[in-house]
Amino acid sequence: MLRLRKMLSTTILSALLTVPGYAIAQSSGPAETNPPHGKDQRPAFEGQTRAPQPEKMPSLQKTVIADDLPHLWSMTLLPDGRILVAAKEGAMHILSGGKVGPAIEGVPEVASSGQGGLLDIALAPDFATSGMIYFSFSEPRDGGNGTSVASAKLVEKDGSATLENTTVIFRQMPTYDGDKHFGSRLVFGKNGELYVTVGERSDKEPRVQAQDLSSGLGKVFRIDTSGKALKDNPFAGRENALPEIWSYGHRNIQSAALDGEGRLWTVEHGPKGGDELNRPQAGLNYGWPVITYGIEYSGDRVGEGSTAKEGMEQPVYYWDPVVGPSGMVYYDGDAIAEWKGSFLIGGLVTKGLVVLKMDGDKVKSEGRLPLDARIRDVELGKDGSVYAVTEERGGGKSQIIRLAPEA
Repeated sequence: MLRLRKMLSTTILSALLTVPGYAIAQSSGPAETNPPHGKDQRPAFEGQTRAPQPEKMPSLQKTVIADDLPHLWSMTLLPDGRILVAAKEGAMHILSGGKVGPAIEGVPEVASSGQGGLLDIALAPDFATSGMIYFSFSEPRDGGNGTSVASAKLVEKDGSATLENTTVIFRQMPTYDGDKHFGSRLVFGKNGELYVTVGERSDKEPRVQAQDLSSGLGKVFRIDTSGKALKDNPFAGRENALPEIWSYGHRNIQSAALDGEGRLWTVEHGPKGGDELNRPQAGLNYGWPVITYGIEYSGDRVGEGSTAKEGMEQPVYYWDPVVGPSGMVYYDGDAIAEWKGSFLIGGLVTKGLVVLKMDGDKVKSEGRLPLDARIRDVELGKDGSVYAVTEERGGGKSQIIRLAPEA
């Protein structure tokens, strides 16, 4: 079976709190009812935005399994069921029985101001024997910072843990002096390749480099575990193009997952409106900042205000207003039947889960499960339950919550 998701199984620590679902959707209309910011913009095809709500949403129980955690950005499961977490400020911890262990030694310095910090963590496909992990972080550099990927061996001894042989295997270049749009998610493909998503650094000056194949801003990269470009990457051997690039024209990707066929899907932050679901494919251009749905935060149009252009891909789906995507899994479990074949996406703005039921490569329905908290990461348990990391805007504490069918 493809390793499509990080499995999670932990001890339940707190009393159950019911999150009411609804047996029948209140309306066949879309979950989003607020007017779009791109008032004159129209979707390129039917179903590209504001899909109908599902006929049924599950009634679930919400359990807080760990509370009063540092401000987390991501989590992943160790083979014995404990949780490895990344705190934005630059520390890793192992969570066992709902308690946070000491900070793991060997984590490099991170640039944690603004949107920067210690970002995603992924276990190597052979972690059970190698102990290797991979993580992304905003790296302080001469003249600024940038998203980097490191590898290390996780070694535990006498109740403490250390990262040994920590090595930066890949750096997004060029360096830029800013504190926004670092990305970043790490996803291992079905053949062991590593996909790395990054942002275009937000500001108008650097963001145009999302269209520049000689720049690493606004891209999805595809590398091996040593950080090298795969030989069959679309721009390998092409002059004035980075061989690590898989796709380009992206704004700021903080959600990524494989589907049931082992294909990569991403959700990226749009401007004021225009969050996008894409299935990045080799060598394709996803348009930013030449085309986009939504507008500038100032209220101005983005560039010429175009939503389509020849040679640039349309998103599979978009949101206007935004959901604020972060964290994403493909639900292929059986415990929550209504969600089977859906992407579950953490909502920073909508403060809950966004549930996209897929029909092939199109969105069939969009459901929303309110959780009254910004959701930074989403994972699946071995039993088909769903786990999420919450955060407080601007910092503060995090929780890890579990969602499971009512008993």
